[in-house]
Amino acid sequence: MNSWHTVKVKYTKEFQDGTLKRVTEPYLVSAISFTDAEARIYQEVGEFIRGEFMVTSIAKTDFNDIFQYDDAEVWYKAKVSYVSEDADSGKEKKVNTNYLVSAGNVKEAYERIEESLKGLMVTFEIPTISVTPIVEIFPYVAMEDEGEDPAATAAVTEEEEEPTSSVNVAYAIGNEEE
Repeated sequence: MNSWHTVKVKYTKEFQDGTLKRVTEPYLVSAISFTDAEARIYQEVGEFIRGEFMVTSIAKTDFNDIFQYDDAEVWYKAKVSYVSEDADSGKEKKVNTNYLVSAGNVKEAYERIEESLKGLMVTFEIPTISVTPIVEIFPYVAMEDEGEDPAATAAVTEEEEEPTSSVNVAYAIGNEEE
C-alpha cells in the first residue's frame, strides 16, 4: 500500500535574476517505503534540477486525500474534524483528518475542501487551513519492468488476449430437496 512521504531536497537554485542560492525544498511523493521514496525523488527531481542535489530528509506524511486543481500551485493543509461513535462502548470520539488541496488563497482552499467533502455522511468542521511549503507532488505511477524485453512482453500480451476454453464451475454441497 502506498503512503505519502515528504522528501526534502537540497540543491543550488538559479533565480530569475541570475543569482545562485543553496535551497532546501520539500516534495510530496507517493511510495511504498522510504527507499522507494528516495529512488522516486532522484528519478523525478533529477529531470529538472541541473547539477548535484541531495536528499536531506524523508518523513511519512499523513494525508487522507489530496485534491489537486490545475489553476493553483500553492498547497494548503486542511485539518477536518468530525465526531464518530465507538461501536463497542458507544462513546463519542473526535476524529481529525488532514487533507491537502491546491488553491490560490485560504478562502478558495476552504471552499474547495467543503465542495470535495460534501458527500460525507457526517457533519464536519474545518478548524485550520495553513499554507504548506510543498513545491510539487509526485503520485504513484505503475511502471513497467525495466529488465524485460518489450517484444517478449508484447507477445505475452497477444497470447493472453486469445479466448480460452477452460470453464471453472463451483458447486454448493448441502442438503437439497429433489
